This record gives sequence, C-alpha cells and structure tokens, in this order.
Amino acid sequence: MERAIAAPVLQAARPNFLTLTPVCVLIGIGVAVHDHVAVSIADCVLVMIGALLAHMSVNLLNEYDDFRSGLDAMTARTPFSGGSGALPKHPDAASATRALGLACLALVAILGLYFVYKRGVQLLPLGLLGVLLVLAYTPLVTRRPILCLLAPGLGFGPVMVMGTAFVLIGRYSWPALVASIPPLLLVSELLLINQFPDIDADRKVGRRHLPIILGRRRSSILFGAMLIGSYVAIGLGVAYGGLPELTLLALLSLPAGLLLVARAYVHAENTAALVPYMGLNVIVIHATLLLQAIGLLLG
Repeated sequence: MERAIAAPVLQAARPNFLTLTPVCVLIGIGVAVHDHVAVSIADCVLVMIGALLAHMSVNLLNEYDDFRSGLDAMTARTPFSGGSGALPKHPDAASATRALGLACLALVAILGLYFVYKRGVQLLPLGLLGVLLVLAYTPLVTRRPILCLLAPGLGFGPVMVMGTAFVLIGRYSWPALVASIPPLLLVSELLLINQFPDIDADRKVGRRHLPIILGRRRSSILFGAMLIGSYVAIGLGVAYGGLPELTLLALLSLPAGLLLVARAYVHAENTAALVPYMGLNVIVIHATLLLQAIGLLLG
C-alpha cells in the first residue's frame, strides 16, 4: 500500500475509537479468572488481536459504505459522530479501505476457526453472529431500528465478552452471559446518542434508526434508561448472577451517569450543547466497563 494511501486508510480504521475493544475483552478474561481457570496468555493475546481486527473491519467497511453512498458529503462531523472524514479528502483510498476491511475480517474468521477447532463447535454460532454483524451493519442493520439499536451492543457484549470467556474456559457460563449485559447496554446507548447529530443526513440515504423514528427527545429517554439499566444489571449480576462483589466498583461512575441522563434530555435538540456530554458518555462507559473488568479480575 502506497504511503499516500496508507495514512487515510489508517484514519478510516478510527484507531482512537478502538479502546472499547480491549476493555470488553478484559471483562471476558475476568470471567475466566473468576471461574478459577488457568488462563492462557497466548489465547488472551490471540483473542485480543481478533477482537481488534473485527472492530477495525466494521469501521473500515462502514467508512467505505458511507463514502460510496454519499453520506459523508452530507454529514456535519463531531468528534464522536459522522465518521473520520478520511475518504472524502482522499477518495483514491476508498478501494484500499474496503480491501483492508475485508482482509481484517478474513483474519478474524481464521482465528475464530482455530478456536472452534481448539475449544469446540459450540463457539461457532457466536462467531458467525459476530461476522454477520460486521458485514451487515451498514448496508442492512442501519435500516432496521431495533436491530440498529442492539447490534453494536451485541457485538461488544455477548459476542466479545462471552466469546472471550468461552475461548478461555471452554464452555458457556451464566456469569459470562450476565457480565456481557452491561457492555451490551452501554455500547448500544453510545451508538444511539452518537446518531443524534446525523439524523438528517442518515434519513437522506435511507437509514432508519430510532432517533429518526422517535426523535431526539424520546430517544434521549431511551438513552437514559439503557445507561441506568447497565448499573442495575451490574447490581443484579452480583446479587443473582454469580459476579463477585468487587464488580460493584463499576457503580463508582454512577454520579456521572446520572448527570448524563439529565443533560442528554435537556440538550437532546441542541447538538452543540450535547457534544460535551457525548464526550463524557465515552469516559463514563470506559470507566464503568474497566471497573467491571477489574472487579472480576480481583474478585
């Protein structure tokens, strides 16, 4: 790949947004440690590489599809929405962006098949779901409101957390499922609120997500319910789901979360005023999930 093309392709992978992946993988590792499994460092590294490649793949393919559909030309970008802007500035990098996205997904599939061979065919349905989410997200998922809401969380929650735990433990477990619910809710609400600035542009290219259907104000109520729901899920996970008490460390971010719920509702119709709270949301999500992972590892 030529150097002039490599830089925009790397930008299209959105490396600054890849930080959620290691945190979610760490939750899966924490489930295995809490299960008193002798965790393989090599397997942890391979799972982390596969998860990062999957995240890069969906980012790259999303950037390519948004450029090809003309959405990029209509989007008013914020630091948390509207894509990277790499391909409108470097259209000659579009083909390489798509090729790298597919190559990353192919490597994910190879790693997945290795773990299916090593751990058992029971892992295959979860892996297939992950691949399907990557391929279908932009062309299909974004046109189905409920699926568009839940798909990001499914990828980072059940697929990533439960997949990591299965690879390390060798079976599905109730604590792994319970531990995957907070990232499911938090990542889904992240994508939900990040759709607010793009409503008009998304509508023009045929997307149908909930902010388009419900409007910003009612979507902000759903955002708040999902954010608060993640804390409820952590509490119930400790009480009934087999998670260690130290997982309650994740509740330390609750005051900031409550502030977010209130401010998201107040500023739902004002993108400029909402953007700082979109940034705070990213911090709250990372902090909550990292504390959850730490609680599992130490509990």
